[in-house]
Amino acid sequence: MRTAYSVETVRAAEQELMARLPEGALMQRAAAGLAAACADLLGRVYGRRVVLLVGSGDNGGDALYAGARLARRGAGVTAVLLAPERAHIGGLAALRRAGGRTAAPAGAEELVERADLLLDGIVGIGGKGGLRPDAARLAEVAERSRAAVVAVDLPSGVDADTGEVRGAAVRADLTVTFGTHKPGLLIDPAREYAGSVRLVDIGLALPEKAELEALQHADVARLLPVPTGESDKYRRGVVGIAAGSARYPGAAVLAVYGALRGGAGAVRYVGPAADAVIARFPETLVSDRGPKHAGRVQAWVVGPGAGEDASAVGEVLASDVPVLIDADGLRLADRDAVRARTAPTLMTPHAGEAAALLGVPREEVEGARLASARELAGRYDATVLLKGSTTLVADAAGGAVRVNPTGTAWLATAGSGDVLSGLAGSLLASGLSAPDAGSVGAYLHGLAGRFAADGAPVGAHDVAEAVPAAWRDVTDA
Repeated sequence: MRTAYSVETVRAAEQELMARLPEGALMQRAAAGLAAACADLLGRVYGRRVVLLVGSGDNGGDALYAGARLARRGAGVTAVLLAPERAHIGGLAALRRAGGRTAAPAGAEELVERADLLLDGIVGIGGKGGLRPDAARLAEVAERSRAAVVAVDLPSGVDADTGEVRGAAVRADLTVTFGTHKPGLLIDPAREYAGSVRLVDIGLALPEKAELEALQHADVARLLPVPTGESDKYRRGVVGIAAGSARYPGAAVLAVYGALRGGAGAVRYVGPAADAVIARFPETLVSDRGPKHAGRVQAWVVGPGAGEDASAVGEVLASDVPVLIDADGLRLADRDAVRARTAPTLMTPHAGEAAALLGVPREEVEGARLASARELAGRYDATVLLKGSTTLVADAAGGAVRVNPTGTAWLATAGSGDVLSGLAGSLLASGLSAPDAGSVGAYLHGLAGRFAADGAPVGAHDVAEAVPAAWRDVTDA
């Protein structure tokens, strides 16, 4: 499992390690890893033009020491000092001994434009808000240049703890981060600024509880339900789908499709789209008596394409089994009824739906995804799966937030969320907890989206069809 830790936790771990090491040893470890990553990116170091954008913090020191290593290998290295009087003394001396030069920000645009590689050491992990004017101007020139841009620890101008970008920031092709990932490297919009991320181990001792978690294939494989010789369709779990309407019958069909691919033993459908569901999936158990009288289920999915059917939402929320609420169900669900539930609840809004529930503009949710997911989970005392470019799963209990590492932009298509709801609901019925069902469902859904799209437009039904291939890919890894 990939983990990310807050700035406070990282700094405490660094202080503890530095107390046991000779002075400057930790920075040298970071600089060595940084220089190696830059050399790998350049391919050939000798004769290359490297420009360091150096601020006043330790990131600037890392950049200067890394620049000194590259200069000793024959690169022409120039450090643009954005705060000359506060530049790292040891790093600056090392660069000059290795033959590197320094320059002032004024007139440095030409240096940046002609560089083969730019090393961003402007602001450290404690930086808040956008870049100051001199740095912002150079970041803009860097984005237009042909140079490869490497960020030290994280791109300057992004928030390490939240992934927020509140002003000008450096856009990197590669971020070399030290000791552990920082949350901002995994969450949009900051993730878009990080490019590829390379982790350099510098020996930090970090606590077991992380700020953020990202499942990998092995983690998902351990969580997936596997039938035994004694299993039957009921022991494997039955998921109920209360979805669809006369206007949106396809939402019901797609939610059932996702549920059939999610590992539960049977799917019950309740709603006005029964004919469409049976025509497509004759194995579905159909009822016209409402959720309360549909028969036993181990979990419910309610809301996709439901229109204005608040009665079905109310009946499902009154049940004593896990419930997944999506789409129209989010709007129709009474918050007090959700908070009063004793069984787990998983809510799956996209940014617009989350914004409506929080009473804020959509842009606020998209710009502060981590804070929004946590706040919504707290308000509803539920697990929240916030869909989007970075899908997050936040638990009301305050544990580590899970960030989904799979997916493709082609998943932004009508009905894709309905498939995810059915898939995650099926996993709930199979016995997974709400955080696990949400994060495993998102992982498989994202992987299936990649397989189905393969670089081209894709429909939601294609994503559902590709879930078995994603499942096999995870379990065969």
